[in-house]
Order: sequence, then structure tokens, then C-alpha cells
Amino acid sequence: MAALNFKHLRYFWMVAKTGSIARAAEQLHLTPQSISGQLGEFDDALGVKLFRRAGRNLELTDAGRRILSYAEEIFSIGDELLEVLRDQKAVKSLPFRVGIADSVSKLVAYRLVEPALHLGEPVRLVCREGRLTPLLAELAVHRLDMIIADRPMPANLNVRGYSHLLGESGVTVFGTPRLAKERSAGFPALLDNAPLLLPGEDVAIRPRLIHWMEANHLRPRIVGEFDDSALMKAFGQAGAGLFIAPTAIVDHVCEQYKVVELGRIESVVEQVYAITTERRITHPAIVAIRQVARQDVFRAAGNGQPLLSPTTSRA
Repeated sequence: MAALNFKHLRYFWMVAKTGSIARAAEQLHLTPQSISGQLGEFDDALGVKLFRRAGRNLELTDAGRRILSYAEEIFSIGDELLEVLRDQKAVKSLPFRVGIADSVSKLVAYRLVEPALHLGEPVRLVCREGRLTPLLAELAVHRLDMIIADRPMPANLNVRGYSHLLGESGVTVFGTPRLAKERSAGFPALLDNAPLLLPGEDVAIRPRLIHWMEANHLRPRIVGEFDDSALMKAFGQAGAGLFIAPTAIVDHVCEQYKVVELGRIESVVEQVYAITTERRITHPAIVAIRQVARQDVFRAAGNGQPLLSPTTSRA
């Protein structure tokens, strides 16, 4: 076969979609005899049978099913092309691909990224979530524009990139109202022998939190460990144990997960970084993220100033 006959392919596709030559002929405004003849030519050109008789109906052969999957994709792309041509005024959106380390609070990530959707030019946001190392591999081959992480880029990785500190926050301990009523001691003593959901080993804040508990002679009962911050909060909402989250989002956590604040640990600081391949941030969406981090997400509770002005470091 020298070349694929797309007219024949469309006739085949329409018969496969409608289930009969007669219905396909109605859709195409042709006679059934014409459709049948064209299908016969298509069979001969391909060297395979595309349909077989099943009583009064036609059913696809194995070869027909394989060809149908290609035909669906071909004509779907064709429909998209026509849609674009119909709307010449359509504005092309700016792709913005963000990797979010699963150790980062999803509420913090949302509040940081959401302003990128309100730029002067349309943005098509693509979010990828996972562990930091695989995300950095995606960044290295330019499949991501930025990563939001709870630590700077590890120095032992052979990846060209820059870590931009967006801000930092102390952490707060939360629990359901039922668990709160069961703890009669004040904070932080109430943590002693309390059920606690601990961040997993892949979470940067974990060693600092454990050191703080040891320094205060607190021995909670660790009932679960979670790399994913959202999953830890879901277990906390269900009453499985107390949990921590950034103080910067206290109100959001209490409202969303129906929990109460038990106490704040200001000496244990959680940091959030933007990791990019550019030393000087120029992408408009990343510029917007850095701005909202300074002016909103990481504002100090009392004076309205950023907890820590963003800085840039090469990893």
C-alpha cells in the first residue's frame, strides 16, 4: 500500500461507530452500496478483513479493532484542529509546570501557586506531586518549571538548579476536640504519652521535631508516620492522633479538618523553597509566587512583615 486513504478510513470509522453500513450511509449522506464498495477497497488495500458478519450486524475483527483505535485518535486530533481554526482569537496559554514535594503542606502549596492563575496572560497549570529526588530529575530535563519543597536542593545531586527560600513558619500541634478534652495537662506537657502522627523520614522537619521533644522530655506514642502531609492530616481529622502543620495556616487547618489548636512550637521551623533552573527568577508565574509568599503566606502574625525575606542559593 503506497499511502493510507483517509476517505476510506473515515468510512470505516463511521461504520464502526454506528454499527452498520446503513446508519453510516445516513450520517455521510451516501448510499449503502457506495459505503460497502469503499470498505471492500479498503480491505483490499490493507490486506486484512476489518469486519465480519454476525447475523444482520457487523462486528470488528481483531485487525479492525486495532485500526479503530488509531482512527479514533486521528479524527480526534482533526476535530481539535478544526476547533482551533474556528476560533482564531483564542489566546495561547502559558504552560506552568510545578512539582510539589509530598512533604509540603497542600494548603501552603495551594496558597502559593493559586495567584499564578490570575496573571495578565492565561496560564495552564500542570502540577506533579511526589518525592523530591524524582521531581528534581524532571526539573533537570525541563519537564518542570519549578519545584516547591521543604528543603533546598541536595548538594550531592548532579542537577543544575537554584534554591530560593520563599519563607518559613513555626509549627502548631492540632487534634480533634475529643482528643483535646482527653489531655488535661498544659502545652507542651500534654504531648507526653499522647497518640502522635509523625512526619515521615523524607520530611525535613522531622529531625528538628524529634530533637525538640527529647529536649522537653516528651515521649508521645507514635501511632503513624507519613511522608504525605495531606494524608497525615486526614488521619488526624479522623482522630487517629495529634499532628503538626505550619503555624502560617492555623485557621485553614482548623476550618478544613475540624480540629483545634493545642499549642505552637515556634522554635521548630518549617521552611519552603522554590527550586528552579534559573538563578534570577523571570517566569511571571514564579515571580507571582514569590510575591504572595512575601506579602501573604509567610507574614508574621503581629507586624505584617515577612518572617524571612526570600533569598537565593546555589545547590
